[in-house]
Amino acid sequence: MHATNLLVFAIAGLAHAKPAEDRVYSLPDMATFDKFEYYSGYVNLAGTGKSLHYIFVESQNDPANDPLLLWFNGGPGCSSMLGWAQEHGPYSIDDGTDFWRENEYSWNKQANVIYLESPAGVGYSVCSTLKECTSNDDKSAADNLVAVLAWFEKFPEYKQHDFYISGESYAGIYVPYLTW
Repeated sequence: MHATNLLVFAIAGLAHAKPAEDRVYSLPDMATFDKFEYYSGYVNLAGTGKSLHYIFVESQNDPANDPLLLWFNGGPGCSSMLGWAQEHGPYSIDDGTDFWRENEYSWNKQANVIYLESPAGVGYSVCSTLKECTSNDDKSAADNLVAVLAWFEKFPEYKQHDFYISGESYAGIYVPYLTW
């Protein structure tokens, strides 16, 4: 094969570079993810000791064309896993129960959804030192921007999708700061 053809194949392969190491196939007491792809992992914030945890669920409808939505819970200090586990994730645990049920109103019925735990130190997101876990709105916005850009490097096939940033509670600060 000619070297130019190899380069074209290599570039085409990068366009669909979902991280196999982050792929989740099932969770205890939940389900097997065979209707849509599910990912859980970290985006490292270059130049820091911070890594933000994310869960990404592909659309159950048309993942190649449906919009991409980024979700933040507020707090500050509330894990976005709350939105994933009790509000609009594909499965949820109702208050007072200890089992998962399929969520008929899951947002991933029509959208690809990223749940990002921010700032570092919240939920499964980590910092290498206590000082790095100190945050304010400006630092969180800068970290969230680095995290989103790093996420797009992991999932380059989503760079052309319509992209929405949303959240609740103190995310009313996170969302406009990140958007700005």
